[in-house]
Amino acid sequence: MSAENIQEVRFTKTEIAITRHLFKHYKEKTNPRQLAKQLRRNHAAINKSCNDLEKKGLIKKEEIGNAHYYHFNYDQKPAKQFIEYLLTLEQQTTSTKLRIILHELERFKEIIHLGLLFGSATTSTAYNDVDVLLIYEKSKKAAVNTIKNQIRQADLIDKPIRYVEMTPKDIQKNKDDHTFYNIMSQNIIFHNPTAYIEAITWLRQQNT
Repeated sequence: MSAENIQEVRFTKTEIAITRHLFKHYKEKTNPRQLAKQLRRNHAAINKSCNDLEKKGLIKKEEIGNAHYYHFNYDQKPAKQFIEYLLTLEQQTTSTKLRIILHELERFKEIIHLGLLFGSATTSTAYNDVDVLLIYEKSKKAAVNTIKNQIRQADLIDKPIRYVEMTPKDIQKNKDDHTFYNIMSQNIIFHNPTAYIEAITWLRQQNT
């Protein structure tokens, strides 16, 4: 699949779910049975979808003994273009309440390198706080604090916000940290999916 025809290729909902899951879970080797359990899909459907995605060049198969595992095809530009499209679509298909949160967080977009929402707010309608990762240069600290105050004063987010703040260099420092991996693998991007893709690709390279 080339960069030119990626928009013309049809994908099923199961294929989209598999592609997104494998991209974000960059540390894991996953077989079809595990994918079926994690994505709550029929095993036969997962198996077929993985075969189709491999033919489309989005995922790669690794055989170990009699077992085979899949991972995202991080080396292919069209695959990365498709995942960027999925990450953008992910934000648009959330609940109304979550879209309000994401819209408020976009206030940071002019001063941060990468922004994402993670934690229970991304997986459940019953959450007690909103977890946010902000990655930005140290020189932007004052501007970030100003926007935090603006969001607090606007009072459109009815749960406490817990910020995790890092610099771009901290990505390298935390590459082996389990908590950081959980943040990077279960989230919704609200700013700069391109930077997220670059970070995940680099982290994947360190893990192989």
